[in-house]
Amino acid sequence: MSATVDQQAFRGALSRFASGVTVVSTVLDGVDHAMTASAFTSVSLDPPLVLVCSHKTSRFHDAVLESGTWGVSILSDEGRAASAWFAHRGRPLEDQLQGIRFHRGASGVALLDESLAWLECTTHAVHDGGDHTILVGSVVGAGVRDDVDDPLLYYRSHYGTIVRSPESEKTIGEASAP
Repeated sequence: MSATVDQQAFRGALSRFASGVTVVSTVLDGVDHAMTASAFTSVSLDPPLVLVCSHKTSRFHDAVLESGTWGVSILSDEGRAASAWFAHRGRPLEDQLQGIRFHRGASGVALLDESLAWLECTTHAVHDGGDHTILVGSVVGAGVRDDVDDPLLYYRSHYGTIVRSPESEKTIGEASAP
């Protein structure tokens, strides 16, 4: 039995899940394609797998399916403008990286410099996800920046970063142990 879910309540509930922000990129026939994605997560440590969801009607979608190679830039707080730019539908495809600081990974994908970390992936599996496609990637390269530590977060259509607490999953667990 399926129930009709109120779309406004559904969107409202999902907007209350704070997430990190990534820019996912690919290159096809010498043309860069990129999109902002908060629908990104780790899947497995062994083997190293991650996933990202891409809207089926986006330009990025068909390009990444055809290329089979993609990069993930896990944005730092300084990457707000890049996040907003790559989230904007209808931006020009040609030269969309103009003005964005980036470097190329070993696979040739663009990796944004205003990031905490980068991953390079080859497509491991593709799954239907309604109006999105779920791309599972085998991680073939990874890198981190040690000079910044403020992640870009997204919550209820607003950007933010974290306020660190002295507690962690480890210290809270120690305090409640018998």
